[in-house]
Amino acid sequence: MKIAIFGAGGRIGSRIVTEALNRGFDVTALVRHPENYTVIHPHLKVAKADMFKTQDVETGAFNHDVVVSAYNYTQGTPPSTITEVAIPLINGLKAAHVKRLIILGGAGSLEVSPGVQLVDTPGFPEAYKPSALAQREALKIYKQEKELEWTYVSPAAEIGPGERTGNFRTGTNMLLTGEDGKSFITMEDFAVAIVDEILDPRHVREQFTVGY
Repeated sequence: MKIAIFGAGGRIGSRIVTEALNRGFDVTALVRHPENYTVIHPHLKVAKADMFKTQDVETGAFNHDVVVSAYNYTQGTPPSTITEVAIPLINGLKAAHVKRLIILGGAGSLEVSPGVQLVDTPGFPEAYKPSALAQREALKIYKQEKELEWTYVSPAAEIGPGERTGNFRTGTNMLLTGEDGKSFITMEDFAVAIVDEILDPRHVREQFTVGY
């Protein structure tokens, strides 16, 4: 199976690259600055691509079975780009005749109770609100897409580097919390869940979440 990963140099994207390579996939890392990408592996190719350009998406996605979007805005880039990238991503995949798309989303659109999303709760950190709202708007765009076999993957409320255990829970659009009341997943296990979904699609055209 051939996977193309946009945002392969990011904190989560790089872990998806590692997980996919360790499972024997052929991986193409699609990045803006290939000269800065230092990973070397016999089953890894590195290519330059700008996700905001439909033509770049088409070229990067061509001849791949699955495309993963691990895009997240960086310092100096407005959170609204999370929403803006959805259209060139969708159009580029269609032009490349690639059906399967995995999008790394946020936790803000997960429900904490019926009809109440995490981003709308009183304690949601203000610093993360703009990106969470942009992620929610992006999800609305993907939900309107009926041709691509997209999957929108949301982490737990907190995600950080840690151990790859392979032991976690998955859900749909409800926030997962552990027995200690915390909602957490390591980036390593998040990557495992994403590659699991690629191998065994269980959430086509829907959102799912990963947590302990």
